[in-house]
Amino acid sequence: MPISHKTGEILKERYKVRRIIGQGGMGSVYLTDDLRLEGRLCALKEVYHDPQIPEEIRLQTREQFMREATVLARLDHPNLPKVSDFFSIDERDYLVMGFVPGRDLSVLMTEARLSNQFLEERDVLTWAAQLIDALTYLHSQKPSIVHRDIKPSNLKLTPDGVVKLVDFGLVKILATDEVTITVVQGRGTANYTPLEQYGGDAGHTDVRSDIFSFGATLYHLLTNRPPTEARDRFLQPGLLLPPREVNLSISPRTERAILWALNLHPEERPQDMSEFKQALLGDWSPTNQPKAPLPSATLIDLLSSPLERRLIWVSMALLFISLIATLWR
Repeated sequence: MPISHKTGEILKERYKVRRIIGQGGMGSVYLTDDLRLEGRLCALKEVYHDPQIPEEIRLQTREQFMREATVLARLDHPNLPKVSDFFSIDERDYLVMGFVPGRDLSVLMTEARLSNQFLEERDVLTWAAQLIDALTYLHSQKPSIVHRDIKPSNLKLTPDGVVKLVDFGLVKILATDEVTITVVQGRGTANYTPLEQYGGDAGHTDVRSDIFSFGATLYHLLTNRPPTEARDRFLQPGLLLPPREVNLSISPRTERAILWALNLHPEERPQDMSEFKQALLGDWSPTNQPKAPLPSATLIDLLSSPLERRLIWVSMALLFISLIATLWR
């Protein structure tokens, strides 16, 4: 889809385009100046509705956009961008959010990979704690809001260390009749998408779908590689490599929480963010344990596979037998 707005263009007599900062198949995101509030930068998300689509479907999609925009505009959380306005021009709808400065976590992860390093687990869990707060807030809305597109590139780290979950293109409102309200049609990015979401909007997604995507995101951030797609794992069980086989510095606790979240069946995952938080962080937080190792583990814990543990115990037994033999000489 071609870029529809040029630098200097003013929309709704208020938003002056600086430059394009993102583009997809159904729209673009622009950095704009708010002419009414001097000094305020906005991210203007444009959604294009193809006029070749049947009018009934197009009108329904636009109604869904407006309903979702109304819901998002009511949200107020430090780890979410603030939606301040929405409007339509011809075949395009626009969502206005506060611009979030900084780099997304996929960029930080790529830099670590290119340096043959991994992101520090303490840093990743610090970001995870913030994301848990944001998702708990979304899931606790009445009705619940499910993001459905959690991935490293949708998580921005601001210069003051705040993580924000930025893209709401696939958000779903869990109304009592399971009505899906979606800005952009689709099922998400494959490596972070749970099996139940492969049906698009027809799939039965709920808060456990966000937990799966969260686990996939943590897997990628800590190993520099995305987890195997859920569809491939369904066809060939056993394809998912445990994260500590890629990065041994990951604690066993973190690995267990990630693998629990990545279960293919929703019933076998944590059932809400509270369960996942307890599994991933327990009583740990970035503030209450500033100098403690994260999390602590014994040598045997670090060698988590049965074979590795068996070898350690065999070695210890042989050492003990050798010591006894020496004393009897």
